[in-house]
Amino acid sequence: QVQLVESGGGLVQPGGSLRLSCAASGSIAGIGGMGWYRQAPGKEREFVATISWSGGNTNYADSVKGRVTISRDNAKNTVYLQMNAAKPEDTAVYYCHASVVAGRAGTYRSLELWGQGTLVIVSS
Repeated sequence: QVQLVESGGGLVQPGGSLRLSCAASGSIAGIGGMGWYRQAPGKEREFVATISWSGGNTNYADSVKGRVTISRDNAKNTVYLQMNAAKPEDTAVYYCHASVVAGRAGTYRSLELWGQGTLVIVSS
């Protein structure tokens, strides 16, 4: 089964830092763009950051620009989100997304995968 598993969430103090990880596992032939989204209590899921396959292109939401860095390690099928200067309004469940080609030769299929989410709470 192809899946994304996030880790690294938890409680962080305002102004603090944390790093989220998201690893893809299963029968994966390739991974294209990857990204992070978040959903705060009572709000819609929103875009945080995306990164291209090569890592050469990144995009950030205005609300996190300058405080967040997205990166990836293709050898590990993993994407990271480094957050610095955390704010209470960053409190949310963070979801990883990836465009994946799964399967083996002759049975490839394209999938849009979401992780199960990891909770980040920014509070003193």
